[in-house]
Amino acid sequence: MIIKTEFKDLLIIKNKINFDERGYFKELLKEKLLKKKFPFQVMSFSKQNVLRGLHLQTKNPQAKFVSVIKGKIFDVAVDLRKKSKTYKKVFTTILSGNNSKSLFIPSGFAHGFLSLDKENYIVYNCSKYRNSKSEVTIKYNDKNLNIKWPKKKFIISKKDKEGLSLSKFISIYS
Repeated sequence: MIIKTEFKDLLIIKNKINFDERGYFKELLKEKLLKKKFPFQVMSFSKQNVLRGLHLQTKNPQAKFVSVIKGKIFDVAVDLRKKSKTYKKVFTTILSGNNSKSLFIPSGFAHGFLSLDKENYIVYNCSKYRNSKSEVTIKYNDKNLNIKWPKKKFIISKKDKEGLSLSKFISIYS
């Protein structure tokens, strides 16, 4: 089931689950439902309190379909599509193995998350291959974004700590 958000083309997908005495079988992604192709799939593991992001590619921007296999994350998408009605606005949601929700993030959004459980396994299906030369990080704590992270102490990479401010990103890439 597709749940529309106030952001154009940013969608929450409630995945279908079939339970029986053995466990369950869960559908994660149906390309025909979204009418998108995802040639590149990656997975990450994060311990509790790991913050990743906010990431995007400036060349060959990727749409992403994000699912949590195990664990729980506070997921964040920032609309950086200049002509969008929600330009520079932040969308947040909880994705978990238990709530069986996935998030489709169109290209033109920065994305990040905070891992909330002890073990968090996240799968990303991407519409384009990774291009490390066009990867950009925007500061997770930029005051102009005013993201209400549910925790205050993070485990965060040097790259993510040194991300660009939103205004710096706009001045360089607009």
